[in-house]
Amino acid sequence: MIAKISLFVIFAGVTSGFFSGCTLVSSGTTATPPVSSFDSPKVNGQIRSADITESSGIAASKCQDNVLWTHNDSGDDAFVFAINGAGENLGKWKVPNAQNIDWEDIATYKDKSGKCFIYIGEIGDNKAKRPEHSIFRIAEPAVTKAVSTDTLTTAESESFQFSYPDANQDAETLLVHPKTGDVYVVTKRVSGPAGIYRMRPDFGSGSIQKAERVGDLSVPAIPNGFLTGGDISPDGRAVIICDYTQAYEYRLPQGETHFAKVWLQEPETVNLGKRKGGEAICYSADGTSLFATSEGKNSPVIEVRRRTQ
Repeated sequence: MIAKISLFVIFAGVTSGFFSGCTLVSSGTTATPPVSSFDSPKVNGQIRSADITESSGIAASKCQDNVLWTHNDSGDDAFVFAINGAGENLGKWKVPNAQNIDWEDIATYKDKSGKCFIYIGEIGDNKAKRPEHSIFRIAEPAVTKAVSTDTLTTAESESFQFSYPDANQDAETLLVHPKTGDVYVVTKRVSGPAGIYRMRPDFGSGSIQKAERVGDLSVPAIPNGFLTGGDISPDGRAVIICDYTQAYEYRLPQGETHFAKVWLQEPETVNLGKRKGGEAICYSADGTSLFATSEGKNSPVIEVRRRTQ
């Protein structure tokens, strides 16, 4: 959750846009700016549901066309919401056996049998005082054309708990690898790079899993680890990460098959347009677009299309 906007955060957003958007020039020589892999951002519409006040995470369904899942930040109950790519309301569901202490991100996963799930990251910790966190999983509800005004209920949630191997951490980025099912949490740091932690989910075990730190992540912005959301591409070859202002895509080189190498690449900065407290980003189900939202009521639903090769 945003530590309600301070001068520092405003400064961080401004400097992030400045440093990641500038092209360096040398004496007498103008550098050619790199060609973007993405088109300019487009606002498709606004989130229409009055119940969505802080869209803190977003994820595209892998089983239902034009369905995006989102949730509110801390302060709400355990609800998930479905919208389409234009922000139209598709329904609200209560998640049984789950508590929203500080939900920060959401992800979707389709298993080998074709069943689709929603993962919810209860991973926020502004003061870094909580030693344990939870990842919830629910079977993805069916979205019908007739939108109910009532609150529906999902299937019972499963969860597993985890702790960090080094220190308590605040995090707002939850990733689920579409091929392996591994869960990644990327932390949010005011100073220094973010930490990348991996887990192999063990839902319902009752034990507390120790996350494995697999690397650091530093985006071309100031602060460089102040990360607020992300997603792994449907083909498992790219990661999109955002801060409050922009996004950064990390892609595996052609021919590289080891996902761990993605964190070692130089990212491409992606323009997301104007966002107020931007905390949520995801790939479309086919990987050809990005969707981003912001906190606040009637947040714009921003789409950024990937340019065809």
